[in-house]
Amino acid sequence: MATSLGRVASDGTTEPDQWDSEAFRATVQEALDTFLDEQSATLTPLGPDAARLVAEARRAVSGGKRFRAAFCYWGYRAVRPDVEDEAALARACASLEMLHASALVHDDYMDASDTRRGRPATHRAFEAEHRADGWRGDPAQYGAAAAILLGDLLLSWSEELLRRCGLPAERVAPALELFDACRTEVIAGQFLDVSVQARGRADVETAMTVLRYKSAKYSIERPLHIGAALGGADAEMLQRLSAFGLPLGEAFQLRDDLLGVYGDPAATGKPAGDDLVEGKRTVLVALALDGAEREDAELLDRSLGRPLDEQQVDRLRQVIDGSGAHAQVEEVIGELARLAVVGLDQAGVDERAGQVLRQLASAATQRVV
Repeated sequence: MATSLGRVASDGTTEPDQWDSEAFRATVQEALDTFLDEQSATLTPLGPDAARLVAEARRAVSGGKRFRAAFCYWGYRAVRPDVEDEAALARACASLEMLHASALVHDDYMDASDTRRGRPATHRAFEAEHRADGWRGDPAQYGAAAAILLGDLLLSWSEELLRRCGLPAERVAPALELFDACRTEVIAGQFLDVSVQARGRADVETAMTVLRYKSAKYSIERPLHIGAALGGADAEMLQRLSAFGLPLGEAFQLRDDLLGVYGDPAATGKPAGDDLVEGKRTVLVALALDGAEREDAELLDRSLGRPLDEQQVDRLRQVIDGSGAHAQVEEVIGELARLAVVGLDQAGVDERAGQVLRQLASAATQRVV
């Protein structure tokens, strides 16, 4: 298993001050692949349909930025600089990526998304298989059932992967309690999101609540907490890490909201203006509806959740820009990132971990994908 976390210098030595994020992502992927190999062997007696499910699970957990795993890893090292078992910690970090994959599979179905990272979303992939093979029943319903079941399976496996990671049981137990809280928060936050979309309205405060529980906490704050708990952190340290992780998580999701409207499809793997087509009532949209001229606000409001061509997406971007919402969100991201760094400086974490967490904070808030 690849465990080196330093970049290799020209003389062949490892540079300890440069964290090798690519090597870390490879390590996490290896942990996920190994776990799925085990599950595949367990499910072999069920035949080819189970094999298809595991194959889609492999696709669901492949690739990505691995931010959640990284924050888990450096949450651990924030309180325990020397890692006693790199492979065990990698498995624990990988559990957050399994949870993330579960959320994405379900999210894509609930949002009726066609793609994920440039390939068909899970429900669309199974729907296409049903249609191509000429099976009975509704292909779309089959795809929906498969996506729900795969998302549930990944959710179950995420807990199993953390529970069996191999770190001391007395530290895994409190980490599992935080993992339980994380799953509860993200599922409830997701329900808030679909309810807001169904009502077709959300003020900035409501949109921020959705953002906080659907994404911010489970993307950064809880992974930090889980890693720190695995390292033996007490309640006071977890609270200090929240002063870093929560505002950073909010900034992370606000950046994601901007990418959902302004992101390059070639980089994001999603169609242009995908959040607008899906009707997402984000903080960006709430601010735009508040700040736009009446006719522009009405245009934006009635366009949300409808099929849009590129010209229509560009027009809505102009409305959002003209309302000042785009600039406001950029400003809020900057302020939240600043507050996060202040919180980190006051947290009293290991110096090396603090350096990398600052790098991760920058990557999370300044990304283009």
